[in-house]
Amino acid sequence: MNSITRKMATFLTITALSTAVFPLTANHVQAVTYASNVADTAIQLTDLQIEAAIKKLNSLGIMNGYADQSMGEHRAITRAELASLVFKTFNLEGKTGERVELTDVNPDAWYAPYASKLVELGIMQANNGQFHAQSQVTDTELEQVVSKAMQRDVKSVHHWMSTFYSESGSTTRGETAVLLHTAHQAIPSEQAQIQSVRSLNAITLIVTFDKPLTAADEVFAKAQTDFALSGGLTLTNMPRLKTGSIATYIVPTSVQHAGEVYNLTYKGQDAGTFEGSGTKLSMTTASQITNDTFEIEALQENGVVDYGYIISAYSGGRGANAFVLNDQEQAGSKTYQIISSMQARQVVITPEGGEPIVAKYVPFTQSTDGKQEPKFRLPEGQILQSGVTYTVSSDWANINNASFTARSFDSLEVASAQAVSETSIEVTLAQDPGDELFSGRSVTLTSPNGDVLTATYKYSSRQGATGIFDLVNDGKLIPGTTYTISPVGDWSVASSVTVTL
Repeated sequence: MNSITRKMATFLTITALSTAVFPLTANHVQAVTYASNVADTAIQLTDLQIEAAIKKLNSLGIMNGYADQSMGEHRAITRAELASLVFKTFNLEGKTGERVELTDVNPDAWYAPYASKLVELGIMQANNGQFHAQSQVTDTELEQVVSKAMQRDVKSVHHWMSTFYSESGSTTRGETAVLLHTAHQAIPSEQAQIQSVRSLNAITLIVTFDKPLTAADEVFAKAQTDFALSGGLTLTNMPRLKTGSIATYIVPTSVQHAGEVYNLTYKGQDAGTFEGSGTKLSMTTASQITNDTFEIEALQENGVVDYGYIISAYSGGRGANAFVLNDQEQAGSKTYQIISSMQARQVVITPEGGEPIVAKYVPFTQSTDGKQEPKFRLPEGQILQSGVTYTVSSDWANINNASFTARSFDSLEVASAQAVSETSIEVTLAQDPGDELFSGRSVTLTSPNGDVLTATYKYSSRQGATGIFDLVNDGKLIPGTTYTISPVGDWSVASSVTVTL
């Protein structure tokens, strides 16, 4: 049994056991009706699924048959065929890229315009102008091509291929069609409508659409307007598409009231109701990290995952640590709680024998350096008093070890600074803080004549001990002027540190 036959046999068996309906693909002559005469019940069921997919893709003008009236679903797909199918699936005709010359493609060949377009757009490769139209496509190449064509994370595409993916062997036309049918359903739409909504925990909704949202509709400012919730409930950050899903979003909200029934409308249309959840996130330990900042730890091993590991937008940056949760929030045999965006979150920290203090989340610190430890900072000018025991409480989290005794931390030391541009500087500490301790911090730059500029940390720009600070209020460095750097507040110290553009 060759590799293609072996892969297809495995694929047919797995697909027959699935509850999802998967599809298929062909190419460039006339449309045909595909029929199957198979006795095996499992394979027959799969063929019916394939037939339905073929009809759907054919009706969309994506997939056609061969002159001999066959669809060739068990044949290895060629690069020429793949170029045609991807071009049609994602409607790439109006897209433009850098023009290329394919030296081994006859301009009159049926696949020439498709091959040229996909290479121009960087979706398919042509080393030294050689496209190799009749070369067989591997699963790895198919995965990369589809990911680029639809601008979706590779891990999601890989997940859609999980019923047939193999490190070796060629991809069949049928396998390609299965993927492209799924991918076609995952093309964003301005007309996307909500199919279901449910509360996952006290600060998180799971919302499934019939199509993914466009990038414009995901923007927080627009999403805040589009998602209208009753009972004073609001979105606290943009909806984020779950890795591996077609159109299911993690939507962070303000704290819900357990048992309250909320109404949701989307773009003015009724989108259903859901019951507020009383489920609080299970956090592990609260601990101090600077004189004015503390963090609350959560552990994946305890079944709690930050959404950064399971959303499509962050999948590439998380590498092997990113993974897929199914519709029951499970991976393998484990069910996970999801920490959605911490934006606008706050907790209460109470000193022993003292009055409660509201501490606000420090942006972009909830999952950094491979740790799930969102950070919270006291109001400006306040610090944690050494020797005093503090207890952290929250209306969205249960903290197992919620108390710590504060101690005094030495300020970070600025070792050097240099200009990146007229509006940005690079600040380097004497030691790598090992975390996002730059977040929310500022420095001043004072010129010899006393003019003062302020620069604030650019979130997520830290590389080791170095971070980028951008000038605020349209400030600009004057070429040739030497500025003296001073940290704002006592988070850091700087001794004779200067910067010149």
